[in-house]
Amino acid sequence: MTEIFGVLNVTPDSFSDGGEHYALDEALRHARRLAELGADWIDVGGESTAPGVAEITAEEERRRILPVIRELAAEGIRVSVDTFHASTAAAAIDAGAALVNDVYGRDPDMPAVVRASGARYLIMHSFGAPTTPAHYADVVADVAGELARRIEQLVAQGVEPSKLAVDPGLGFSKQPAENWALIEGLADIVALGHPVLVGASRKRFVKALVGPEREDLDAATAAISLRAAQLGAWAVRVHEVRASRAALDVHEAMLGRATQPATGVHG
Repeated sequence: MTEIFGVLNVTPDSFSDGGEHYALDEALRHARRLAELGADWIDVGGESTAPGVAEITAEEERRRILPVIRELAAEGIRVSVDTFHASTAAAAIDAGAALVNDVYGRDPDMPAVVRASGARYLIMHSFGAPTTPAHYADVVADVAGELARRIEQLVAQGVEPSKLAVDPGLGFSKQPAENWALIEGLADIVALGHPVLVGASRKRFVKALVGPEREDLDAATAAISLRAAQLGAWAVRVHEVRASRAALDVHEAMLGRATQPATGVHG
């Protein structure tokens, strides 16, 4: 079954929810609600990757997220930490996070952190900030090739292959048509042999198609979640869990129906 990562931005400047869950009590309330609605993981981030937002220090990032991670992990909720700082990843793992979601892969100490901790490590395809220009001869083949090279490097550095997962990096240095091509070409990313996460929720290329209203964005995200599941995705990362959970439950029901013998009873 395709899993759901519910997004928890403990930031004042996220592109999608602009500080709604910045305070500790509100962050915990929202995380619990995401879990109740069917999130398998809560992906906790303390730094916005929205275009134009200034980076914060790793110390400030940890101040924002560690109390949240400790509390959620103590409640038995599976937590991933969305960070590109190895020091934050190490502290988050100590606090109970089981997976590091690294959007940039630029901290040279990160492989040692995940190797020593045994945490799962999700690597995303990107060329820096989301708006960094990039040219692709064939976006699906190019992204798959870059991810394959990164996996090879990490394994050479001692990271256990079974701990690695990949993300094609929708919206990061990619034009709208390239993002849609990556979704439809997801099977080529799955063929790398590692779990694949798809993160399209509320991104600009989706907004360009359906408009800025959250209800429309979340409905479109649910459609992408369904398509990702059909193409073999291990997980999707979403802001609004309910619609994607329903879409994925329908997908599972249809798969189950296809394997059940006909009974002749309507219902």
